[in-house]
Amino acid sequence: MPQPSVPRKTLGRPPRISREQVVATARRIVAEDGVDRLTMRRLAAAIGSTPMALYHHVRNKEELLVLLLDDYAARTLRRPELPADPRERIVVSASAIHEALADCPWIVEVLTADDLMSTSALWFVEQIVDGLTECGLTPERAVHGYRAIWYYTAGEMVVRAAAARRRTDDDRATYRERVFTEIDPDELPRLAQVADRWASLTVDDTYLDGLRALVDGLLATR
Repeated sequence: MPQPSVPRKTLGRPPRISREQVVATARRIVAEDGVDRLTMRRLAAAIGSTPMALYHHVRNKEELLVLLLDDYAARTLRRPELPADPRERIVVSASAIHEALADCPWIVEVLTADDLMSTSALWFVEQIVDGLTECGLTPERAVHGYRAIWYYTAGEMVVRAAAARRRTDDDRATYRERVFTEIDPDELPRLAQVADRWASLTVDDTYLDGLRALVDGLLATR
């Protein structure tokens, strides 16, 4: 008796994906494995699509990182109430960036590429540049001043994030800490004076003190 024919399955279009789905999946990959493990191929596999389908939403990994920055900034950056004093506006705006980004070190690692900037963060950049200008710097020098503030902010967070990971991964004394136990007080008297407290002193949060000193230094050159 002939067997009934089985209808052939037709391959339809791959499931439609949205930009929101792309960003959300990329955010999960980065949170779990780090920004270096984010590739268009891996992202496509995680979504259940193809790399070519992703290119309808993002041109390349760099644009994807910009979307991630915008997504993170939109969710976490909160515009603070700004004081009337322009010097304090600079400090408050930079501190708000630091506070938001400090909880997400991978963002800082991406931003240190220097040519990626989130549009959601431009308001904070405006406040810093405007405050420096109101304090007497030319627009050009205000931009240079902003860059100095950003370099300090990003550098502080990158170093602290790396140190925190090292302490989490290995609780043994670091090479630096071992070096300080062997300091010759005759040759390096000041360092010998604080050698036993060096590790604890260098984990103190001194960002705001350093920021104020930096701003004072920038404005002293006007």
